[in-house]
Amino acid sequence: MGSQGYEVPPRLPRGSHGLSREHVVGVQRARLFRAIAEAMAEKGYVNTTVADVLRRAGIGRETFYQLFSSKEDCFIAAYETVAGVILAEVERNATGPGTELDRFEHTITAYLDALAAEPAFARLFMVEVYAAGDRVLQARAEIQGRFVQLAITTFGARTAGERFACEALVASVITLVTARLAARDVDGLRALRSPLTELVRAALQRQAS
Repeated sequence: MGSQGYEVPPRLPRGSHGLSREHVVGVQRARLFRAIAEAMAEKGYVNTTVADVLRRAGIGRETFYQLFSSKEDCFIAAYETVAGVILAEVERNATGPGTELDRFEHTITAYLDALAAEPAFARLFMVEVYAAGDRVLQARAEIQGRFVQLAITTFGARTAGERFACEALVASVITLVTARLAARDVDGLRALRSPLTELVRAALQRQAS
């Protein structure tokens, strides 16, 4: 994801191709991740079937079940992969140079741009996760905790109150982002950057006064 999007390789060539097993599996997984994201963006988690995913990915059922035990298993793998890409981009900005406000503005811009660049993956990451069951929600909670830790790093939070403020900020951002994605409002998603930055600016100014 990010400004260049989540890169998905083309279908593998037919017949003998001399590619390593590791490369083949990587291509198959990437194509399945794209397919499940696009299918669920169209039909939702509940109404998406393995057959829907296979048709979009151009991959056979036997291959799918060699890689994943179920739709849920594939969803979790896709979710964790997308989350890892987003977290890496966010972390790079959260730990960069500048003031606390500079780091936040760079971080929220990177986060919103990453989601807006790939609406299908963004819906999988932020919206469809709620329909996917307890295993996925547990993974979501863990990933949200990592975002909270990045906010703590960004603002140098030390006290319990400061850490809670970071947790509340992350929860608020996620709620606002999810609402825009549920409405398929990509422009509205990007437009969150300015008011969120101003909100944090005002909070930092109050803290300093």
